[in-house]
Amino acid sequence: MRYLPHNETDRRAMLSAIGVQSIDDLFRDVPPAARLDALLDLPLHKSEMEVDRLFRDYARKNVPAAEHAFFVGCGAYRHHVPATVDHLIQRGEFLTAYTPYQPEIAQGTLQYLFEFQTQVANLLGCDVANASLYDGSTACGEAILMARRITRGRKRAILAGGLHSHYGDVAQTMTRFGDEDVVRLAPSPDDAQGDMDRLIAAIDDNTSCVVVQTPDMFGHLHDLGPIAEAAHAKGALLVAVVTEVVSLGAVRSPGEMGADIVVAEGQSIGNSLNFGGPYLGLFATRAKFVRQMPGRLVGETVDADGQRGFVLTLSTREQHIRREKATSNICTNSGLCSLAFTIHMTLLGEEGLRKLALLNHRQATRLKAALSGIKGVEVLNNQFFNEVSLRLDRPAAPVVEALAGRKILAGVPASRLYPDRDDLANILILATTETVSDGDIAALSDALADIMQAEL
Repeated sequence: MRYLPHNETDRRAMLSAIGVQSIDDLFRDVPPAARLDALLDLPLHKSEMEVDRLFRDYARKNVPAAEHAFFVGCGAYRHHVPATVDHLIQRGEFLTAYTPYQPEIAQGTLQYLFEFQTQVANLLGCDVANASLYDGSTACGEAILMARRITRGRKRAILAGGLHSHYGDVAQTMTRFGDEDVVRLAPSPDDAQGDMDRLIAAIDDNTSCVVVQTPDMFGHLHDLGPIAEAAHAKGALLVAVVTEVVSLGAVRSPGEMGADIVVAEGQSIGNSLNFGGPYLGLFATRAKFVRQMPGRLVGETVDADGQRGFVLTLSTREQHIRREKATSNICTNSGLCSLAFTIHMTLLGEEGLRKLALLNHRQATRLKAALSGIKGVEVLNNQFFNEVSLRLDRPAAPVVEALAGRKILAGVPASRLYPDRDDLANILILATTETVSDGDIAALSDALADIMQAEL
């Protein structure tokens, strides 16, 4: 009874003291439809040693990304992280530090956050960036809420069909208890221009913002200029989303193309996959919108002796301000992940980032060429960075499973993201990075051709 100290007598005494007959009475406000009617599909009570043995068995089923040819992307990407990054972020003053509640004494933390903001603003093409958010998807939701504040109560946010489905889900979750009207357009994996045309046509006088991802979920690159022009003509804002931030080493930044708010997932730089997190939300905007920006903003100043120093200039919700004046409920900024980003970006520099981006694109070009000639496979992308989508002549999920059996992790079936869309069942999304070798591409090409032929 090491972890279950209460016996039946104890439980009856506690129930009596609070005036209920059974444990079920404690949950009577939970609707019956939300309750489980059976036990979860989990092992029943086991000893400590049995639990340890069971979870070791579970762990053996995991396949580390580095052990197989790896083409999985779709919002989280495997990039090489220099050993220097991990070495530095594991220093005690970084690894154990939390949000600086007395910012004036945390000069080192504020300095690297200031440098981080500078890097992000330059990368995203905006005037100002905050000191990071949780991840790209929640940053997207915050951008929609910010756009409503800026447009003075307009309630309609239009999400392009190419926006990652998880980002759309998070946006709906974050706005569900308000009266925002979040309109999600249907995805079009083989009609990138049509996706943009439908987005522009949907903008009306009640639209607060349009949200566009580039490269989008299917790998298509978009020129945001016409979308920004159409949105601004109606008094709406353009929110640009970037899930593969390395792409900005090769393509024009969203800010340069007219985006008013740019959000991105920073995981690709300095942060490994890590079973889905923790990740890093990048957020930047125009200077005139800075007071509506969520998160924190670190500024540079001089102290009483004229020495360079740093201060926490803006914070949107903290113990030291009035919460009713807050623009966001965010109080944690993924500080260690932002530090990893800053270290890796500093090691790369502008030239290194450009070389890294071109290497990613080169491998994607080779992947497209290798797969284009396979019978039953159609590559859907004309403009892309490091991710392409295929239309197979059969459902993609079983093909991915067959390739996994050959030690090739061949991307993400669109059916995993859109289980109710039968028309997307044959779509397969693949990503390449600098970690994908020419041998990996050849292995995928040969195995895919073999599997497609064998199943005819």
